[in-house]
Amino acid sequence: MVAPEPYDVGLANDGLPDLAGPDLPSGVERVDAAGAPARGQTDARAAFAVALHMHQPLIPAGGPDLATAAVVSNLRHMIENPGLPDAHNAGAFLDCYGRMGEIVPRLVGEGLEPRVMFDYSGCLLHGLIQMGRADVIERLRPLTTDPRYVRCVEWLGTAWGHAVAPSTPPQDFRLHVRAWRRHFGSVFGSEALARVRGFSPPEMALPNHPDVCYEFVRTLRECGYEWVMVQEHTVEADDGGPVRDPHVPHRLVARGSGGEEASIVALVKTRGSDTKLVGQMQPYYEARGLRRAENGGRSVPRLVSQIADGENGGVMMNEFVPKFEQVMREAAGPGADVPPMTGSQYLAQVAATGATQADFPVLRPLFHKRIWERFDGGDPAALETLLAGLRAADRSFHVEGGSWTNDRSWVAGYAGVLGPMGAASAAFADRITGRGVPESDSRYREALFYLLCAQTSCFRYWGEGTWADYGRELCRRAVDAANRAG
Repeated sequence: MVAPEPYDVGLANDGLPDLAGPDLPSGVERVDAAGAPARGQTDARAAFAVALHMHQPLIPAGGPDLATAAVVSNLRHMIENPGLPDAHNAGAFLDCYGRMGEIVPRLVGEGLEPRVMFDYSGCLLHGLIQMGRADVIERLRPLTTDPRYVRCVEWLGTAWGHAVAPSTPPQDFRLHVRAWRRHFGSVFGSEALARVRGFSPPEMALPNHPDVCYEFVRTLRECGYEWVMVQEHTVEADDGGPVRDPHVPHRLVARGSGGEEASIVALVKTRGSDTKLVGQMQPYYEARGLRRAENGGRSVPRLVSQIADGENGGVMMNEFVPKFEQVMREAAGPGADVPPMTGSQYLAQVAATGATQADFPVLRPLFHKRIWERFDGGDPAALETLLAGLRAADRSFHVEGGSWTNDRSWVAGYAGVLGPMGAASAAFADRITGRGVPESDSRYREALFYLLCAQTSCFRYWGEGTWADYGRELCRRAVDAANRAG
């Protein structure tokens, strides 16, 4: 289905993405995120959940001169420059972004109950609209708004510009979280937004600096999120040991230097970020070997959760769809007791047993046991002194956060990009928020757009070179826009 022209969903009057302002008003106070249970859910011994992560950065590549080039989707850049590495995959990427819009209705039409979760960055949604591929958005719309399908698909909130939380200033990460909600609501409607309950951190990056993690959790809770997906090796049990049972719901507790605490329900993603785990539907086969667990004296099903890029690599492009369909047919068959669920549906099933959040085992970010057995709370400077001492005593200790891979730092080696990002953040704080420029002002939106684009993880992932140049240029534009506004 191709939307008629002009197609301006998700855009403000000046053509920039709609990123600022409160969540769009909803005609209902709460919309059920769980929906009707799939067959077998009520007495399931275990369940499985798969999430598809989709992202394309926005880059200053719409012209020959970096300083004046239009900001366009990397996908568009690939299509217009077929000689670029990986450009031959652009068409396949486009199909992957929209194909679940046909797969889910087809399975529902067969009387099946498929389940899948979506994590689409705001950069990707805006890029698709900007490059005239509204057809992709419209392929997703029935999954997001049609009562026949909304129970099958759970959208997860994320950071609009795919910023990594551990090394993004907390006040900026909050802007990303709010911007994604505003933008998603303007694209798919307020009722669809009211169903968004879970949060997927970009790169599965969880802060473990106490003050940064406290602000991270506080942001999620204040923006209405009820649960977050975390990577197993980025957290520890309350006693400092490893996670004992990653297949039951936990409660992530973050504590700031002043002693204040914030918590949120956490679903634990196990293993690495290999797309083969989702592409070959490993969560289903692992869940088949599990039994129910005791939680707060109640018997609850265990859940195997995985998330992976939904478009990257031959496995996701070619093998995922037939395997997804095969598993959904098998898991919904007669006598099946390991059904697919979304995160919110699983938590609803746990709640139906009478278990509450107070019953969930506590998780804390990595190394927090070591920190809090030495620190009773105080000012941030005292905390930094303690952290410096812990680093000096143990080279493995750090507060740079963790992500989908435990061998990647999102700080070390990125000074050439993090410095300009810090300058852009400071300029926005001083010239925009510090001077009270209203969110409705086009100058606010321009500066915000460049700031959020500049903080995309891709500009750090690839190190120095063209991608770092893109990031620095977007930072320069963010500073210039902030200076003009102030």
